[in-house]
Amino acid sequence: MTQAENPFLGIAAPWISGLNPYVPGKPVSELERELGIRDSVKLASNENPLGPGAKAREAIAACLAELGRYPDGGGFDLRRALADYHQVSPAAITIGNGSNDILDIIARVFLQPGVESVFSEYSFAVYPIATQSVGATARVAKARDYGYDLDAMSDLVNARTRVVWIANPNNPTGTWLSAERLRSFIGSLPKTCIVVVDEAYTEYVSEPDFPDATHWVETFPNLIVLRTFSKAHGLAALRVGYGISDPRLADLLNRIRQPFNVNAPAQAGAAAAIHDRDHVRASVELNRAGMKQLTGAFQEMGLDYIPSVGNFVMLDLGRPAAPINEALLRLGVIVRPVGNYGLPNHLRISIGLEQENARFIAALKDVLAA
Repeated sequence: MTQAENPFLGIAAPWISGLNPYVPGKPVSELERELGIRDSVKLASNENPLGPGAKAREAIAACLAELGRYPDGGGFDLRRALADYHQVSPAAITIGNGSNDILDIIARVFLQPGVESVFSEYSFAVYPIATQSVGATARVAKARDYGYDLDAMSDLVNARTRVVWIANPNNPTGTWLSAERLRSFIGSLPKTCIVVVDEAYTEYVSEPDFPDATHWVETFPNLIVLRTFSKAHGLAALRVGYGISDPRLADLLNRIRQPFNVNAPAQAGAAAAIHDRDHVRASVELNRAGMKQLTGAFQEMGLDYIPSVGNFVMLDLGRPAAPINEALLRLGVIVRPVGNYGLPNHLRISIGLEQENARFIAALKDVLAA
């Protein structure tokens, strides 16, 4: 939008004019409103098709009578539950309105005009948004085989670098870094550089050399590890995430964290969900079966895909994906085009219930055969 179309651009911070907002997956309600479809399937936003577990549902229901009261602004019970789970001090915890909220807080604390952040090509779209929203400069390393090239990222780090963003596993590609590679990379960075390891999908990963970076916080005081309840725990609608870091870093983040940024049902549901290992286990098993279902179908159809350890897989169609995505929408199947990531030939498909995956596979076959 030009200044002639929006005169308020003239009084906004200069770096806002070139900022492109985050584009979420299309909601079911929007598709049904636009096309009149009543039985659509959404496999676009990496949600847990099982939703929250019974313990979280019970905790959420129990707090509904108190919706007229503000939530605990410090999140005492939730932080205590998280601290117990991770065996850290509650002072090391920062809670957020989704982990996305903490990404924004990190940018506002450590980034400003004249300094830089570093991230990879094909990494989470919020990293450039958070960087540009505060007027800092983004340095983007070329990817290697759709994943992180840590040597290329190291080459971009300089005296102006304040934040390095890493998603492990990465969204949208599903690629991942081993413990040895990631730990060595973090250790090589200057102590004046904050390293953010975003582990939104960690519960789904079974590879033996995949790291749990929360165990490294005491070793690397410049490390912030992010987790979310939106994926394996099934609480996406409530928007609750958290960071684990050196308490001195958490102190800075909490200084500008918005009051009451995590609502009461979210706090209650998350505090119950963190110890509900049975529900996480069931979610992971469902995801593993669904991944085999989808990738097996892709192999049968002769389609290329990027091996993923998350709850999604990215399909390479070898041609522009937009027309295929549009045709799938008209069949009531919502997946995620990733042209905004510089991948115009790819679709990202979230793992759903068995019947939802089957619906997508059948629709894809029909579209490709047309």
